[in-house]
Amino acid sequence: MSQRMRVVGVWSVFGIAAVVSAVLVWLRPASDRLSDLHIYYGAARAVNDGRPLYEYVAENGGPFTYPPFAVLFFRPLALLPEPALQVAWLALTCAAVAALAVAVGRGLSASRLAVAAIACGLLVSAPVQSNLRFGQVSIFIVLLALVDAMGFLPQRYRGILVGLAAAIKLTPLLFVVYFLAARRYRDAARAGAAFAAAALLGALVLPADSLRYWTGTMLQTSRIGDLASLGNQSVQGMLMRAGLSPATLPVVWALLIAAVCAVALRRARALDQHGARVRAAVLVGCATVAASPVSWTHHQVWTVLAAMLLVAAEGAWRRAAGVVLLVTMTLSLGVVLRGLSQYQSWQFVLENARSLGVVAVCLAGFGGAVATVRRRAWLRPVVAVVAGLVVLALTPLPAGADPTFKAYTAADLANPRYFYFAPAPGLAPVSFEVRREKTKTRVNGVVGESVAGLRYTSAPGGAARAIPLLSPAAGVRTFSFRSASLAHGRLDALTAGGAVLASYTEFS
Repeated sequence: MSQRMRVVGVWSVFGIAAVVSAVLVWLRPASDRLSDLHIYYGAARAVNDGRPLYEYVAENGGPFTYPPFAVLFFRPLALLPEPALQVAWLALTCAAVAALAVAVGRGLSASRLAVAAIACGLLVSAPVQSNLRFGQVSIFIVLLALVDAMGFLPQRYRGILVGLAAAIKLTPLLFVVYFLAARRYRDAARAGAAFAAAALLGALVLPADSLRYWTGTMLQTSRIGDLASLGNQSVQGMLMRAGLSPATLPVVWALLIAAVCAVALRRARALDQHGARVRAAVLVGCATVAASPVSWTHHQVWTVLAAMLLVAAEGAWRRAAGVVLLVTMTLSLGVVLRGLSQYQSWQFVLENARSLGVVAVCLAGFGGAVATVRRRAWLRPVVAVVAGLVVLALTPLPAGADPTFKAYTAADLANPRYFYFAPAPGLAPVSFEVRREKTKTRVNGVVGESVAGLRYTSAPGGAARAIPLLSPAAGVRTFSFRSASLAHGRLDALTAGGAVLASYTEFS
């Protein structure tokens, strides 16, 4: 088969995968189809109707979280019927994936076959699939920043796309720092000017909304959702899941992020000086994922690009690391390795694998512009990995770290997935049934008359969590909660005075 036929074949695979992905998105219930695009669309219509931008809340409870300039892009699009916009958005997202592959391929001087393979790998990754599912703008932010940082634009325009991307979503502002570190001062100035001009335009068109955003809404990260949930693979999200106290978290987070960004920027500057701008840009992009307080799956396209650059690097261990990272960014390790996830140390690593991976990329980089292969160069990373695994196997999960924990309330009583235990009379003090699922374990039971309350502790030294006692019928008090793992958990039944009546640590 000729080279041209192979290229056509791989691009055909990309096209088929793109169509299948788009169709699967379209077949989702209307209320769950391209939900983020629906927020953009609804917010734009609200602004067009003269309503305050940051008071808009979509039917799914999602608010508009970007700067006012971002909504200016969607105002004309809101004049289209929403189904037509959804179809166009899916097509544009797939086109953006292809454009990213072309940009990376050009930066690596890769063959056309390699470019097509990069496009296919990107498309099936979890971040790109998340962009398709939710109708996210993140893929376009990555494309703008990457093309600009790689220097593809004419000299007099470089930096402008980074400034516009930052005006839509603030995290690309780190590229301005990168321009300064790499002594690309004019690029930094143009990026800063473009960002300021876009913010000023937003203020002129939407003065009240701009004032509200820049003086308060910008800092209200709680509007975005539960930052401790597994979907947030930023460093802050990982630290929250590790059980750090609210007083300690900001200090530890700030120190870690300062170190991670400093190392990443230093490595990016060196790569830029050697002409490896695609590696430098992706490294800075990974730093934005690590540093942002919120890095949902669709923000992590940078990490997928980093994995591909590692696969293309010199050195067997770098390639192996790239393959591992690419698998991590495509599959949910907590589901695939659910047997291991029952052990709390492993559970923590698997559930934070993408966060740990992006931090590792920021700290280790991709090596030099051209890596030198030495004898036994593989030995040190292999020893490091083995030592890390041994330490991991012997280290318990941080006390209180249980990101999937949830205690159910009266509003959930009608759901048979949560309340499945058949009450039996005369049980004292507690009787329950355990059900194990792929990534979590559920406990549902009833309590006797002597029990006044329940509390659950995920790990020794962790904070105790109150379990509500519910009364679905006369004479019956039930409870239900879920946890990632019960391996080190303890359920305490309490008297009215708070004394421990009985404790349960066996959940077989």
